Amino acid sequence: MKAIILAAGQGTRLRPLTNDRPKCMVELCGKPLLDHQLDVMAALGINDRHIVTGYLSDRIERPGLTKHFNPDFASTNMVNTLFCAADLMTGEEDILITYGDVVYTAQVLQNMLDMDAPITLGVDLDWRKYWSVRMDNPLEDAETLRLRDGNRIVELGKKPTSYDQIEGQYMGLIKIRADHVLKFKAFRDQMDRTATYDGKDFDNMFMTSFLQAMIGDGWDARAAFTHNGWLEVDAPEDLAFGDSGFWAPHSA
Repeated sequence: MKAIILAAGQGTRLRPLTNDRPKCMVELCGKPLLDHQLDVMAALGINDRHIVTGYLSDRIERPGLTKHFNPDFASTNMVNTLFCAADLMTGEEDILITYGDVVYTAQVLQNMLDMDAPITLGVDLDWRKYWSVRMDNPLEDAETLRLRDGNRIVELGKKPTSYDQIEGQYMGLIKIRADHVLKFKAFRDQMDRTATYDGKDFDNMFMTSFLQAMIGDGWDARAAFTHNGWLEVDAPEDLAFGDSGFWAPHSA
């Protein structure tokens, strides 16, 4: 397995903490977010690890971590960042993709590794408990996620109008099975670069828009369920949950 961490963004909502460092280098419980991820990966035997950088790239240096660079990090979004590492997508092994601003326990990652679907997405079934302590109205920030056949994902990433449209919350963890990696890369290559995707142009489409396009084209995407066990660090206030029951670093 190859792991690709997406960490090119400027982390503007985390300022001033990101004034002098990339978002993935902001500390949670005394350790950078990146190191939390790398430690969990190492514990589960994932040693072929890569990171796509952009903003303050020179601040990211770790032994055994290969850097790739998105030169357009200031004007493109996460899908573009991912495919700056397209040369890694050879089809010889599974690809694990993870956002650089999340942390998760070893059990959360193990749930991903145990799945054998063409596309696996990490999904938190207890998301509302977590969102409710982060914000007054979880519905304003959450995104839709609809399931069929137990764990088959048929919709994600839309703006919900009711909680009935949210059967879980996508966590920023993706696994592409080896025999679908080349098809995954080819899918983006054939997309219309003049179209808009959920209101964004091709270079700025959301990752959820890209995944939804694949699902709409018939790709079998399955959820690896968890009940919390992770955190997204999107604003300084999120760092207060580092020792909470939603994510416990000792359990990683």
